[in-house]
Amino acid sequence: MRLLSLIVVLLNFALSFAVYADSIFGSSASTITRQDVLRGSITPERAWWDLSHYHLKVKVDPSEKTISGTNTVSYRVLSEQKRLQIELQAPMQLTKALQNGQALEVEKDGYSFFITLNEIQAVGSEHQVTLFFSGKPLVAKRAPWDGGITWTKDSNGIDFIASSNQGIGASIWWPNKDHAYDEPDLGAIISVEVPEHLVDVSNGRLIDIEHDKKAKTKTYHWQVKNPINNYGININIGDYVHFGEKYQGENGELDLDYWVLKENLAKAKVQFKEGKRTIEALEYWLGPYPFYQDSYKLVEAPYLGMEHQSSVTYGNGYKNGYLGRDLSGMGPGLLFDFIIVHETAHEWFANNITSIDIADMWIHEAFTNYAESLFLEYHFDKESAYKYIRGLRASIANDKPIIGQYNVHKGGSKDMYYKGSNMLHTIRQVIDDDVKWREILRGLNKAFYHKTVTTEQVETYISKLSGKDLSKIFDQYLRDFRIPMLEYVVIDQKMRVRWGNAIEGFNMPVRIYINGKAKWITPTTQWVNLKLSATNAAISVDPNFYISTLNITGD
Repeated sequence: MRLLSLIVVLLNFALSFAVYADSIFGSSASTITRQDVLRGSITPERAWWDLSHYHLKVKVDPSEKTISGTNTVSYRVLSEQKRLQIELQAPMQLTKALQNGQALEVEKDGYSFFITLNEIQAVGSEHQVTLFFSGKPLVAKRAPWDGGITWTKDSNGIDFIASSNQGIGASIWWPNKDHAYDEPDLGAIISVEVPEHLVDVSNGRLIDIEHDKKAKTKTYHWQVKNPINNYGININIGDYVHFGEKYQGENGELDLDYWVLKENLAKAKVQFKEGKRTIEALEYWLGPYPFYQDSYKLVEAPYLGMEHQSSVTYGNGYKNGYLGRDLSGMGPGLLFDFIIVHETAHEWFANNITSIDIADMWIHEAFTNYAESLFLEYHFDKESAYKYIRGLRASIANDKPIIGQYNVHKGGSKDMYYKGSNMLHTIRQVIDDDVKWREILRGLNKAFYHKTVTTEQVETYISKLSGKDLSKIFDQYLRDFRIPMLEYVVIDQKMRVRWGNAIEGFNMPVRIYINGKAKWITPTTQWVNLKLSATNAAISVDPNFYISTLNITGD
């Protein structure tokens, strides 16, 4: 019965995860539309201006389920152009755009808007455009599996509202430069007006609260000082209470702030102890928390959770595992709160290091999924960590490449999570030096601190620091859907071996055991002969390599 229950759990998770992945990472359909190109590419109307700051001011009306406001976009001119591109998705409406108090011409193409300035601006100069918008934003039917605004109520009947928009884009509720390559260098201010009895929690630090007694509203002003990806900007509105603690981290004192519904305060004070433990483990493995200036927050949300920068949202039911389940099916998954660890790890991979194109989203998800095992290794032991990673393989589909289509806002396979983390686990075995491996993980977050990156940059960095050419391994696991197969046959004191099911030139070293004794071999896609010290020796492969094996003799 336990086995049957586990199978049902895994099947249900796989089904819901497939829906989630299609929503977040783009449809798997091969048809490319004009809107896909406008959304997914660095168009001429995007390339000439560099984001420096957003000031997003919104009024949220829970009774009407509407959002209205302005976004003041500050930018620096890189080349002399007059036409800039922003996105705002229906049913939200862009009502006007102003610069220096003058109205600008706006042309709509799908949900992309092209704004013509009144004059060409000098290279290096800095300017602002204020965008006015309003409407009833897309309602999230099953957040975070689909994007939108969640309008619900807590058990006391008080409004409980949140945004979640990875993949579909922040432009579902506010106008912005909706492409990951450009983040506002000087951060953002998020000003959110809500009814007087509610609290808004957004990114960064709370710098002011304004009360409007006549309107019976109050406006929360949050400031983010670091660059921030647009999908990371969020609103969380409800009957919140706050508690917190200090953490003495690698870069000094870090504020850990927790915002939860009043009704869940007691449970949160127990479960959110995991926040500090998570920061401790991840600072050890990945380097200093990347946003000390903006603090670290866990914020209760009416959905499972998301990696909003410095405002990590949480809805895991105050349970360990994934809603109380072990995703690995092996036991260690119940030793930690999946959402706290996974979404917090995104502060390093997704928020600190951000992929330029959604096709390279594995950089976010593979490293973050792998970080779950790093938490286990730090607080428990390596055996638990390795067991957890290997257990996730049961949910790998191997259906299509992890890397998606570039410049059209199309992600790759959902295998970017579990296959991606097992690829990293395999590379760790190939490097065979845990000190070096930790240096690589920390080095990535230092070399690409607050930057947007490509797959090639990450690959090159890891190969260079490891001192090994890992290019064929990355090609096999990221750009092909097949799992390499170690094919071998043992006859007397000879072993013939090669890589099958592999790309041309694949030559990954692998640790095998001959009569229980470890030995490194480096097969190629061509048959090679190895001498053995014993006749008809027993051969096994280190299970920490994510590969398949085929003993030609069938033994």
